[in-house]
Amino acid sequence: MTRVAATIALAAVVFAGNAAARPLQEVLNTGTLRVGVTLFAPWAARGADGDLVGFEVDVARQLAADMGVKPQLLSYDVDRLVPALESGEIDIIAAGLTITPERALHVNFSEPYAESGIGLATHVERTSTVTDIKALDSNTITIGAVENSVGAQLARRLWPRARVQVFPSVDAASKALLAGEVHGYVEDEPVPTFLALENPGVVDVPTGRPLLVSPAGFAVNKGDPDFLAFLNAWITAHKADTWLPTTASYWFESLRWRERLGNGKR
Repeated sequence: MTRVAATIALAAVVFAGNAAARPLQEVLNTGTLRVGVTLFAPWAARGADGDLVGFEVDVARQLAADMGVKPQLLSYDVDRLVPALESGEIDIIAAGLTITPERALHVNFSEPYAESGIGLATHVERTSTVTDIKALDSNTITIGAVENSVGAQLARRLWPRARVQVFPSVDAASKALLAGEVHGYVEDEPVPTFLALENPGVVDVPTGRPLLVSPAGFAVNKGDPDFLAFLNAWITAHKADTWLPTTASYWFESLRWRERLGNGKR
């Protein structure tokens, strides 16, 4: 009897711990999709009116509309997103979350619906004679990066003969590039792209694509293949009808969205 009671008690604890982890059908039945986002423009930010705006906000709203439910957006620090999903506080993560094996031990990822990565911004005048990024691998070239960043590691790996100068912050490295103190600057996108848009004729993004691409997917709780299948179908459909690439282009390849923040800043 004691063993049976213990088994029943354990089962009750497990059930209670997963009670709030809602599968797709329950989300449809309740009519609300709880979406976890992270406040970092242009993925998500507070607009001039206090409402959330951003790429992931548009994605979450479109996703909810196609499901026939209302979106409820909840913001978390990036390191709290997966625990919030696991505990059932949210139904899905839409926060530009990079797909990694470590995270996949805790959540199920959809196919990639967006990508980011590490990009290269160059000083136009200082690199006017450089015809190929391979030519940056020279002891006459200085590449800027933020100290202890993936960008700094990547620069040293791609251009071992160049001098990699590290800076304490993105702002410091950006100012060094604009002043021509470095030939190029390796940083997380969309920083290089925005620097080029803000400073035409001074800064360029010569590669057109990140040097290192990081695919991002939706994350949902394990054990719900129907939710995952729906998300993959949604991604396929909205890549085909160009909604996803068009929306990404607006948020990551232009600066028009800054007007919606009310202060013109990132």
